[in-house]
Amino acid sequence: MHNPETLINRDIVVVGQQPWDVEIGSNCKDIALEFAKHNRVLYVNSPLDRITMLRHKADGKVQKRMAVVRGEQPALVAIQNNLWNLFPDNMIESINWLPSQFLFDIFNKRNNQILAKSIGKAIQTLGFKDVILFNDNDMFRCFYLPDLLKPAISIYYSRDFMLAVDYWKKHGTKLEPLLIAKSDIAVANSTYLANYCKQYNSNSFYVGQGCDLSLFEQPEATVIPDDIKPITKPIIGYVGALQSLRLDIAIIEHLATQQPHWQIVLVGPEDDAFKASSLHQIPNVHFLGSKPPASLPAYINAFDVCINPQIVNAVTIGNYPRKIDEYLAAGKPTVATQTEAMSIFSDHVYLATNKEDYITLITKALADNSDTLVEARKKFATSHTWANSVRDIYKAIHIVQSNKP
Repeated sequence: MHNPETLINRDIVVVGQQPWDVEIGSNCKDIALEFAKHNRVLYVNSPLDRITMLRHKADGKVQKRMAVVRGEQPALVAIQNNLWNLFPDNMIESINWLPSQFLFDIFNKRNNQILAKSIGKAIQTLGFKDVILFNDNDMFRCFYLPDLLKPAISIYYSRDFMLAVDYWKKHGTKLEPLLIAKSDIAVANSTYLANYCKQYNSNSFYVGQGCDLSLFEQPEATVIPDDIKPITKPIIGYVGALQSLRLDIAIIEHLATQQPHWQIVLVGPEDDAFKASSLHQIPNVHFLGSKPPASLPAYINAFDVCINPQIVNAVTIGNYPRKIDEYLAAGKPTVATQTEAMSIFSDHVYLATNKEDYITLITKALADNSDTLVEARKKFATSHTWANSVRDIYKAIHIVQSNKP
């Protein structure tokens, strides 16, 4: 009898928005690595489009892709045992600017055919059979792949509400629901996105989120960084990109002005709105800038309370906040904005609905911390592994397969 929590000796094609050589963390890459433990996996980079080629021709990644298109370098590269990376060997057209949905659909289908042809050659080279197609949130370039590649199973993975972003909203408002509906399975990393997918496909499942927390186990994770040593306590800290689309500047300003003895430490790159904000004139707000990922646990460990002051909007409401797992992995008391996606953290995180709540809850977090709470937070965070998330994807596959006539 098959174990519904495993998948063994299958051939899986992973497509999506993020190429293998992306610098930032990638759910899709982590999932592919987990797939490859017991299955053969082809990870397909998004194809090079003409505008990217023209605008960024000096970029090393673009040059690599052009070399593949010209036939000067191989399209298929082995990454490790059971895992290959495909650089599509033909360029696609940049079409999102087209105002007509009709014209967009015509050219988008052509782009999909170009990508499918590259993938088909790689599938043949590798001898893949009865493939599982796993699509990481790419509703344009991969819209027709279930029809063109004819996989045994097609899976749409929703990890962000992309339609809140203008680029995807323009044509995706029509295409994403259609793609979710025609996929055999939809899986999502938050309950909000799973419910969104379920509107269009009854075979939609919440599969949680993995997080690589190994950096928090390293000895250097507890060494206080030099630039935070002079800052007096208590330190209320945030680690991550400082983007006004996702974070509420007013909440941070309220904390700093209402509690001048609290030191607000912000670690991460700023967008233009943050750079221009009045936060830079408040003496107890400290911008420490971007840091290498390996050093972030040390900063988190230096905080007394961690915060995630999100703005609640279409971009953030359904997103799984990976940084919360990182905060909890360090055992830190955490205050965050309440959203539907945050509901799974409600037993371990103080959830705020407004800026006044932040004052109340941070005060409570500072007063109530204990060794017992620290250990409970760490235990909860470490349950969010990629192995557990992929196990739930496998369970979804088995459920749908077992229900087929």
